[in-house]
Amino acid sequence: MRMLISAALLALSAVSAQAENRWVTVQNQTGFVMMEFYASNRDQTNWGRDWFGMDVLMSGDELAFDLDDGSGYCVWDLKAVFDDGDEVITNGFNVCEEAYWTIN
Repeated sequence: MRMLISAALLALSAVSAQAENRWVTVQNQTGFVMMEFYASNRDQTNWGRDWFGMDVLMSGDELAFDLDDGSGYCVWDLKAVFDDGDEVITNGFNVCEEAYWTIN
């Protein structure tokens, strides 16, 4: 009986780990227009696509993104590119624990 309960608890914890929230809200507080936003899980070797597409993020605005790519990863590298050419990169951002990426 004790083994059955342990197995059930282990299965429940595995399901809850997979169901972690992977949404991140990008907040631009820089005074510059954010032209591009990239996010890659810790095992990707390139930045991939610009999540904004044809959009931009004005200073003072925010946008939310679901970074759940089916990999199960919580740790992501984030990159913002601004209209003045500056880039901000944050490596190892845990989207399962942090809901906001604010750039000042």
